[in-house]
Order: sequence, then structure tokens, then C-alpha cells
Amino acid sequence: MMQLLSEMDGFEDRGEIRIIAATNRFDMLDRAILRPGRFDRLIEVPEPDAEGRKRILEIHTRDMSLADEVDFEHLAEETAGFSGAELASLATEAGMFAIRDGRTDVRTEDFVDALEKIEEGDQTEGQPVAFY
Repeated sequence: MMQLLSEMDGFEDRGEIRIIAATNRFDMLDRAILRPGRFDRLIEVPEPDAEGRKRILEIHTRDMSLADEVDFEHLAEETAGFSGAELASLATEAGMFAIRDGRTDVRTEDFVDALEKIEEGDQTEGQPVAFY
């Protein structure tokens, strides 16, 4: 971040240049980065709705061998409040549970186990910070 700030200070006026950045640790940003002429707009990206969660799960599992029983609509309902990153983590963890069990297909039980593991982590680490 400090490197980005120093580079921005060195820019000459070259017209309409837009830089977009994202963080889930807004509380850690140096106030200098929010001065006018730098990053002067904050746009909060809300957590996805049920349809968004379903589509995110479909994207992160498209290269997985899924059992026919896996119901993304049900998983989307069970993951209310999850961010896209948490859904990606859920898919990865479900795949890891299948691998540990010596299977090539990911089943609903793998997603349930992954969900329990992620929820346990949230209780010990605190609540996730919203993306800005």
C-alpha cells in the first residue's frame, strides 16, 4: 500500500486515469490513501443474495466432480451472510473432505462438513469484515 501511495504521488496529470482497489481490512488503511485525488470514493459491496451465492458456488465447483445429490439452492440457503471468498473456501474445503475420504466425487456431506469447519473458524476468529 505504501508503494502504491508513493507511485500515486509521482504521477503527472495524464488525463482520466482510474484505479480501483479492494480490501476487506478497511480499518487497516492509511488515511492518506483516502485524500482527494487518490481513492476518494468508497463503494461497499454487499454480501451476495441466495441467487448470487448459488452462482458463486457453481463457479467454484465447475471443475469438481460433484455427486448428483449436491443441491446448490439448498447450499445457498444454508450460507446466508457468506461472502464470495467464504463460498470459494467452502467449495475448496468440501473438495478436501472428499479427497481425505479417498473419493473423486464431492458429496453433500462434504459441503456440510466444510460448512461446520468454516463456522467453527468464524467463532474463534471473529466476524468477517465487509469489503469496501
